[in-house]
Amino acid sequence: MKKLTLALFFIFAAHAQAKNELPTKVVGLKTPESVVQAKDGSIYVSEINEFGKDGDGQITKIDKNGKISIFARGLDDPKGMVMMNHQLFVTDKTKVLAIDMDGTVHVYVDAKAFPKTPQFLNDIEADSFNNLYVSDSGDLKSGGAIYKIDENKTVSTVVDSTNPAVLAPNGLCYEGRNSLLEVDFESGILYRINLMTGTMAEVASGFGGGDGLVRTKTGKIYISDWKNGIINQVSASRAKLVNSGLTSSADMTLSQNGQYLLVPLMKPGELEFISIESAIK
Repeated sequence: MKKLTLALFFIFAAHAQAKNELPTKVVGLKTPESVVQAKDGSIYVSEINEFGKDGDGQITKIDKNGKISIFARGLDDPKGMVMMNHQLFVTDKTKVLAIDMDGTVHVYVDAKAFPKTPQFLNDIEADSFNNLYVSDSGDLKSGGAIYKIDENKTVSTVVDSTNPAVLAPNGLCYEGRNSLLEVDFESGILYRINLMTGTMAEVASGFGGGDGLVRTKTGKIYISDWKNGIINQVSASRAKLVNSGLTSSADMTLSQNGQYLLVPLMKPGELEFISIESAIK
């Protein structure tokens, strides 16, 4: 049974006029890795459960009234998620899944579709042209890559470990204008990738075990550090601490209203809701 801690903060769907009460913390999750919020205010959390045990992973849904339900079952090790065209796309070990809004799960692309068999598919991002971008974190120290999946399900390599800057790519954020932000879990460096040329430019460093990556409408960039349990903001090409004490902070997202960071804490099995205005401690 999942337990909720309620009513300290409120999060609203982008279109809502009235305040909808949602939890400030959800506890009792099973190794949560990633979170997204849909336009209707619903929140989806990927739960790995036991690493390496197939079939025990799931996606949990928290509706805009705070009600919790299991959205999809029988996954293996679900990680990154993104919404596109009324489907939820999820990385799961060496494949990418597409989940309909009724919870029906489809294999979107399997391991054989990739130019090289993936090791550890991690984050996933979408652009405005129905393309997906997926990070492969390799062995979490090296051997990683970033792939593009077009609307015909053709998979191509954006960057891979032939570039010495590519070690264990993790968090992704599409900026538009053929630009993709990526933070590396091993080096803790944030890069900007030109999607036309594949060239990488260092933006900032010092992000430890960089995991979740979000960019606000005003251009502020926040990165969760899984290894050190903190959240940093990009400031003058360096990491600026804005929140700490967040054990194994994983693939976070920005709320639809842009006011909160939704942060899964993998080892404690929690989902934290952090007000950006009061994030600095």
